[in-house]
Order: sequence, then structure tokens, then C-alpha cells
Amino acid sequence: MPYPHQSGQVGSVPALSFVAFLRVALTVVACAVLASCAGTRGGPIPYNVQNFAAPDAPTTVGLEEDYKIAPLDTLHVNVFQVADLSNDYEVDLTGTISMPLIGSVRAVDLTTKQLNQKITQLLSEKYLQHPDVSVAVKSSSTRNITVDGSVRQAGVFAVTGRLTLLQVIALAHGTDDNANPHRVAVFRTIQGQRTAAAFDLTSIRRGQAEDPRVYSGDIVVVDGSKVKGTWTTIMQALPLLGIFRPFGI
Repeated sequence: MPYPHQSGQVGSVPALSFVAFLRVALTVVACAVLASCAGTRGGPIPYNVQNFAAPDAPTTVGLEEDYKIAPLDTLHVNVFQVADLSNDYEVDLTGTISMPLIGSVRAVDLTTKQLNQKITQLLSEKYLQHPDVSVAVKSSSTRNITVDGSVRQAGVFAVTGRLTLLQVIALAHGTDDNANPHRVAVFRTIQGQRTAAAFDLTSIRRGQAEDPRVYSGDIVVVDGSKVKGTWTTIMQALPLLGIFRPFGI
């Protein structure tokens, strides 16, 4: 039976126009190219780095006195008999906390004692007479490991003991379906400079490469579709050699 719009061509399927055929062909080629790149090593971050040393030791004596507040720290501020002001506050990436009445307060690089004095001064200027303020670090970002990129549950994880890269990825519930396990970057501070090295999870899982230790303060980024533009730019800017240059995040 002929098709209604193809009379005279019994049993034939309408042919695609040349433009439609070209679009399909280009789509197939593009998908093939993307698929071939997604599961490979590459990029400027070096693999098999022999001198990827342990990170710098903390320069502070302790959280009670000398610890300097860092971005992403969680602070507990207690204002005696003022429940609306007493709460947990996270230091944002700009180094500030936001409190009722007094608004944004810069906290980064201050000790808890210095921030205590600063909040007391701001409250006493307009709102309270002789406020009794106490500040404590509830959670320190320098005691944690940050996992980002193409993992199932990105986040900040507390370090309670010795951890390897595979264990850290497991804390993030593993890599997602769009991850490139051949390209995982670990960012670390060594001798005062932010540095990075790349690792191949597939080789590690097969026992072909050592499972490296990961330390407090490290940032682990798994390559893939969920990698943010900022991380992509940083990864591309890093040199190919094992001697790393400083960079900002």
C-alpha cells in the first residue's frame, strides 16, 4: 500500500532531506568525539607526581586561642539572654558572617577573642548595654576535606583519621555516571603555595597505581559534567610539570 504522500512508491519510506541527513550525521560525530574524550586522561595537571608532599603543618597552636577563622568555618555566637542573636553562623567565601541587627561582620583571619570584641563593640554602639558575647569555632574547614565535581554527594567531610583518595571518594558516595575517573585533581597547600596533582582512579582501583593519602584542608575535584567553570579554569591554568605555580581559589 503506497504512503499517502509518496504515491507511486509502494512500500517505500520517505527519504530524509539532505539538510536533515546532515544534521543527524553531525550529531553522531559530535557524540562520538565527546564519548572518546570523557573517559581518558589528559589536561595540564601532572600524573604520577613523585614530590607531591604532605601539606604544610597548621601554623596555629589551637582553636581556643591562636586559631585564625577561615572561610567556610562554622561559628557559634552566644549573646547572653538574647536568643535572637545566639546562633550558628557560617563564614562565607568573602570571610564574613551575617548577624541580625549588625549585618555583615568580617571574621576571617581573626581569632575568636578578636571577633568576640568586634561583635561586642558593634552591639554596644546602638543596640545593647554591656552585651555579654562569646564566640567559638564549631566546625573548622581546615580540619575537613572538600570533595567537588562529578561525585554523587559533593560536600565537606570531617577528618577523623588517616584517609586515602579512594576512601574520600567513597565518603562522597562515589563518582556519578558522567564522571571521568581517569582525571581526579587534589589541591593542596605546600610551602605556602596552592598546588595540585592529578590521579587516575581506575588505575588505583586496579592496583596499577598507589592510592595516595589525602590530608585535612585538601580539595578533591573529580572531572566530569558537574565540574564548575571556576575549577575548570584553574585546572587548565596549571602547568604540566611537577613544579607547581601558586594560584588563587
